[in-house]
Amino acid sequence: MSKKPLPSTEGNAGHLPFSRRLLLQAMGVGGTAAALGGGLVAAAQAADVQNAVPAEPGEQTLSLKVNGQPQTLQVDPRTTLLDALRDRLQLTGTKKGCDHGQCGACTVHVNGRRVNSCLSLALMHDGDDITTIEGLGTPDKLHPMQVAFVEQDAYQCGYCTSGQIMSAVALAHEPYGDSAAEIKEAMSGNICRCGAYSHILAAIEHTRKA
Repeated sequence: MSKKPLPSTEGNAGHLPFSRRLLLQAMGVGGTAAALGGGLVAAAQAADVQNAVPAEPGEQTLSLKVNGQPQTLQVDPRTTLLDALRDRLQLTGTKKGCDHGQCGACTVHVNGRRVNSCLSLALMHDGDDITTIEGLGTPDKLHPMQVAFVEQDAYQCGYCTSGQIMSAVALAHEPYGDSAAEIKEAMSGNICRCGAYSHILAAIEHTRKA
């Protein structure tokens, strides 16, 4: 049986619209691209990185010393000190309670003085020395005020406890007397929704007498 010649593709609209020469040229280009492969991808990715738009335009550099360690952050000018500590440095011992400066759960020390970190913009504290509850003591070596809170059972749910302790420690360096009335007045910015005030007072009195 004789074989019939293959039909020509040139000038025939019913067949593939390219010649063997075009096919070979396309294969050559494809082979070259395949050979370059990862190099092209890497170059494209590098160009993307160089030309990338910052994720958060307008951020500013903030330098702090937090619990004795230098920290440099890029923060939005609207970021509070509380959010910078919790969200950027993962220091979640400082609690976000009311977020309006009314409960004291967010109390930290700034250059040795207690502040409500929810009311203070992070950029206001560039260069400041910040102490949070994590920097006050460790599980192996608690601060005396932390020991007193445990011994006097001065907490229930524990949500306000870090703020209570930070205020109580700062109180020792403030011009208040040792009477129960004066201590209560000095601690009035820290709210305990569980009502453990008598135990908190006992812990503070115990520490101040030690």
